[in-house]
Amino acid sequence: MPPESKKHLFDIMSAAARVIRFTTGKTRVDYLADDMLRSAVKRQYEIIGEALGRLNKSDPASAARISEYRRIISFRNVLIHGYDAISHDVAWDTVENKLPVLLVEVQSLLTDPDDPASPTCT
Repeated sequence: MPPESKKHLFDIMSAAARVIRFTTGKTRVDYLADDMLRSAVKRQYEIIGEALGRLNKSDPASAARISEYRRIISFRNVLIHGYDAISHDVAWDTVENKLPVLLVEVQSLLTDPDDPASPTCT
């Protein structure tokens, strides 16, 4: 895997981990009541979508190994261009159900033993 792809994957992983850190111990009600938390989460979603979009352009095979990668990129576009159409329920559902899966998939790509550039490859 090209180094640029690993950078994009690391950016995705870092942003997803920040969302999880920001929201740990929070509920949907907390999320809805806290505009600063919503803004912080939204920004990390933007980073995830942008990094995944760049990965898709430079290394489509790696991007395709992430489930729902097209939906993630589309979600980023809605966040940026359709800010007034954001569903807080969708954003919170992503926190609870989608980000843990994304993190596992990205970590798997970063530590793929079949990739000669992987840190786990000897």
